[in-house]
Amino acid sequence: MTLNILKLCVGAESVEDLEAWHRDHAAHWPPGRTEHITRMWPKRETEVLQGSLYWVIKGVILARQRILALDERVGADGIRRCALVLDARVIRTEAAPRRPFQGWRYLDPADSPPDRRTSRLHEDTLPLQMAQALAELGVR
Repeated sequence: MTLNILKLCVGAESVEDLEAWHRDHAAHWPPGRTEHITRMWPKRETEVLQGSLYWVIKGVILARQRILALDERVGADGIRRCALVLDARVIRTEAAPRRPFQGWRYLDPADSPPDRRTSRLHEDTLPLQMAQALAELGVR
């Protein structure tokens, strides 16, 4: 079974901000990969390794990245953490509202928003407030 992870993209105002952050830090990872360090290790590791990390930006799920691996990282403070090793490609999804939460949550594939249709990928991105309002109304 596949299982996704849902995470707030703190500090990002848009998907473009997330992509820019990855570009700015690309020298830290092997080509085609990025990482997100989190405190907790997923107990359902096998299922998560088949899924994606879905990013919540300003209260709306807007993008995802495939999870490639989970690696241990020990910080300067000696605390063991989990590196979610991700495919560097950011895949835009249909907008789906989410309330704020701390940490990360499991996200069942049945509850995951679909990827944006390829015919819509080159359309201008809606202003965030409009995307949020439409997502709350169920319009995609």
